Amino acid sequence: MKIYTKTGDRGETSLFGGKRVSKYSDRLNAYGTIDELNAFLGLLRSKLTAENEKNVIFEIQNTLFTVGAILATPSENLKNAPIFDENMTKKLENLIDEYDKTLPKIKNFIVYGENEISAICHVCRSITRRAERKIVFLDAKEIINENLLKYINRLSDFLFTFARFLETE
Repeated sequence: MKIYTKTGDRGETSLFGGKRVSKYSDRLNAYGTIDELNAFLGLLRSKLTAENEKNVIFEIQNTLFTVGAILATPSENLKNAPIFDENMTKKLENLIDEYDKTLPKIKNFIVYGENEISAICHVCRSITRRAERKIVFLDAKEIINENLLKYINRLSDFLFTFARFLETE
């Protein structure tokens, strides 16, 4: 099987279920930004040295594949989309609490770039925020799983906390 199909050569692509949409569609912008985030999380993971931290990011990356799959599924086919429930967000909340208890209280704005790895983590956080804006924009037009929205919101909180943690290592 060839990697290229030539079906997107005229600026369209297929969603799950076969529906063709423009490559500038709101849905494609949302899941494309999730893909970009996942790529940057891969960069972050490649820079980590602790296996437990690498595993945390790897699990998030796998969850984002599910997020992307859901976003690539048109509303009329959502019954066929993967299940995404509140447990995904709870996992992130537990991680945030775990890392946050090791950190000093914030007294000032944080200037990013204390070290390379925390700066990369902040890039991931800002891409997460952009993805969230694109998903919320899509949600204004089509129904989006509210658990997915909560997860993306919490993911940016986790990445903020994780970046602070990485500054202390």
